[in-house]
Amino acid sequence: MTRPFFLAPLLLALGSLLPAAAPAGPVDDIVRLDLLPGWRDADGTQFAGFRITLAEGWKTYWRAPGEAGIPPLVDWQGSRNVAGAAFHWPVPEIFHVGGFETYGYSDQVVLPVEIAPARAGAPVRIEGVLELGVCQDVCVPVALDFAADLPMSETRDPALALALADRAMTPEEAGLGTARCTVGPAAKGIALRAEIPAMPGARAVVVETGDPALWAAPVKMRRAGDEISAETRIEHVGKGPVALDRSALVITVIGDGEAVEFRGCPPA
Repeated sequence: MTRPFFLAPLLLALGSLLPAAAPAGPVDDIVRLDLLPGWRDADGTQFAGFRITLAEGWKTYWRAPGEAGIPPLVDWQGSRNVAGAAFHWPVPEIFHVGGFETYGYSDQVVLPVEIAPARAGAPVRIEGVLELGVCQDVCVPVALDFAADLPMSETRDPALALALADRAMTPEEAGLGTARCTVGPAAKGIALRAEIPAMPGARAVVVETGDPALWAAPVKMRRAGDEISAETRIEHVGKGPVALDRSALVITVIGDGEAVEFRGCPPA
């Protein structure tokens, strides 16, 4: 797999942004990776960010890419003092290409990552590969190397702080009630119908099962008064039986520049 960039280490003393080194290969003019070194909170949690810059007309994908697309994947091999890491996802855009609806980002996006150190008070180094799908008329899988010694300072990076704030709202923050779900048999897998409090400007609904063995079909969305009805089908990727954990469901309603995320879906 092509690895067109190597991200030089960030010097702890400088605490500054270092871009990818001299590129080589066919994707040089399509995508660029920079690492935002971030900060360390008083409780020891470390924050950093992957800034992805795309050429005009190109896009990359959200954690749930939709009908066609490749979600970002990170191999953290080479990292030190990292017990766990999790992305904070900015609100995605909605794309319609070739009859498919997908969710992701164009131009530039910062993907914040929250890192739990394995040893409190010790330095953290992240090193590995960020794998992306980038698409225009065709899709290209790209692997971007990164490596950085992260600062232990609490001084916040404004660009990273802004990306952390650009997230889906909770129902409480949006002033909405709870989503409710009905589950029933389907020709393949099970049918799921969610009744969701309507978010003004809602354009799409995405259902994530929380189980990598379960696949959710594209959602059919219909607005009915002050509610949204969202219907999908859930199948086992290995064609086995479907055991759905309602508490693990994540239902995201996406509009223009905003989204609301419902976690868990009790019976209607």
